[in-house]
Amino acid sequence: MQDIPDLLECLRRSVNILSAFVASIPEDKLNRRRGAGTWSVAEHTCHLAQVQPMMLARLQRFLNEDRPEFVPFIPGEAEEEDRSPQMEIKAALAEFAQYRQKQLELLEMADDTAWLKAAIHPEYDLYTLYILIRHILMHNHWHMYRMEQLWLTRDEFLEK
Repeated sequence: MQDIPDLLECLRRSVNILSAFVASIPEDKLNRRRGAGTWSVAEHTCHLAQVQPMMLARLQRFLNEDRPEFVPFIPGEAEEEDRSPQMEIKAALAEFAQYRQKQLELLEMADDTAWLKAAIHPEYDLYTLYILIRHILMHNHWHMYRMEQLWLTRDEFLEK
């Protein structure tokens, strides 16, 4: 857990990284679909914004409950495959930033006991606040990596 300050700093910086990254993508590429069942860059951006309230709620539960129990979140279960982004890009980026700030404020109150508190999550053998924070960071960057692939990769090299 020596890397907690680094993880928090990366979470803080991911707001600017995502915003600058999305701003660098030409507008005509934001809603482009690169194949059946794939999300557009805009859909990835909206997803990142839309999961932040759930992540904030999970952080609050880690701080307020003795042994929180979580239900897996699986995007697309109740969604149609051919959907469009549910919010404007600028609104999604603003929501992402707003919730990230709330998350960071909450995490600043966490003590060592909270960071190591175990929760129950059916997907994982071990689930702690520490693991959740790492998971949030990796989830953000996985989506950004996927967005970059969708934007720049030539069709013959694109992962489906």
